[in-house]
Amino acid sequence: RKHPLEIPPPSEKDWLKEDEEDFFLLDPDRKRDALPQPFRMINKLVMLVFENAMEIIERREMLREAQKLKVQPTKCFPTAEFQVPGRANCLAVSGKYVFVGLSVGLAAFKVSDCKEVCTWDAVKTEICAIHASDLGNERHILLVVDETGLVWLFCFHKESFLLIKILNEMEDISKRSTCVEVVLSPGGDYTGVLLQGNTKAWLEIYRLPKDSWLKEMEQNAGAAAGLACRERRSSWTSAADIFLLQESPVSANKVDAKLSLPVLLLKVKPPKPITGSSFKSPLDALKKVDDGSMLGLGYNHLIKDSQWEQQEAIFRSTYREYLEAEGGRENKDEIPRHATFHFLLPCWILQMGPEMKVQPDVPAGISVHWDGSHNLCLYLLNRPLKEKVDSDPTPDVVWPCAAPIACSAVSSCSRYLALACEDATITIWDKHLGYPLSVTALLEEHLIHSIHFL
Repeated sequence: RKHPLEIPPPSEKDWLKEDEEDFFLLDPDRKRDALPQPFRMINKLVMLVFENAMEIIERREMLREAQKLKVQPTKCFPTAEFQVPGRANCLAVSGKYVFVGLSVGLAAFKVSDCKEVCTWDAVKTEICAIHASDLGNERHILLVVDETGLVWLFCFHKESFLLIKILNEMEDISKRSTCVEVVLSPGGDYTGVLLQGNTKAWLEIYRLPKDSWLKEMEQNAGAAAGLACRERRSSWTSAADIFLLQESPVSANKVDAKLSLPVLLLKVKPPKPITGSSFKSPLDALKKVDDGSMLGLGYNHLIKDSQWEQQEAIFRSTYREYLEAEGGRENKDEIPRHATFHFLLPCWILQMGPEMKVQPDVPAGISVHWDGSHNLCLYLLNRPLKEKVDSDPTPDVVWPCAAPIACSAVSSCSRYLALACEDATITIWDKHLGYPLSVTALLEEHLIHSIHFL
């Protein structure tokens, strides 16, 4: 070595120097900076912990102050409560009554005092869903779904339940269908029931003769009053010396009161998969089209099965590596078993003729789209009554979309229609004017499961 070993100079800048041995007499606060190791390291760690704690405290205080500036929601507490016989599964409010679906039967309560008015437990079945509508004059229409999937149609009048019909009742249990969804139109003019069997599903639309029901219930009420009067007269004549006035316990539903049955208007089935064409010429395909004023469902085409197979082969050969990475591509066209439908008030898109008589507050059509379908189908409700309902009616209007429709919603005023597709695109339509108001595209990785108007 050229030079002898030397002690390296100290690296710490805050070590004491020979001429600063009495520095604490001048500035006592600097004595902390001159702590030896490992006390300086411990001091720095403790100070770091305090600084991090202060940052967390300041951040929480900022969030607390920002929360105070927000509008606090109003807390609502129950004003009254009532006991129900059994377990309550569902409820619906109509007029001044609350209808509760119980573990066994159905019950009605008054909104004013929460007192039980009457119950119905004739079948001892559990109620899973209730839909109610006020018909006026203290008359209400109820659609009830029980645990077995049966749809019960009731009329509530003079604080008593009157069973009208079971919509999907079948004598053969093996052929019985279960209810998936029930929709009651505003005003109670129509109802839609989505049913599922063992291998298929379909939608039934009924017209409810509520005007006839009002007249028939008035006649039944008069018949009940006449029967009660005859009961009282017989009690008076049987005891001449004792004047006994009793009220006969005869109500409108205990008299042989039968109301008009609902009328089945439509039976809509899911669309069939599009297959190869069997037409030999374009003229044969055009003969199947009623008129050229609307789009169809895509069945009247000239594409052969060989062309579909050739297209599938080209697709698989082009994107083979992607299909192998995803585990193959399923090519099974399954018939959908669920549909979303809405009742629509009269509007421009329904294309109603001048001969059709419509009311502004009564639905004039329905919109239906099945799972996995690109088409929104519109059906008119002002149809002539037939002895046999067409099991597969042709839609009056078809709206094709670029992607399968995931969900839809109709505003409370029934003017705006929202369609959300599987490609995360939301379109808002103005049904009165017939054109889209806005189109919003979300990120592709987002999936839309439901949409609602506020």
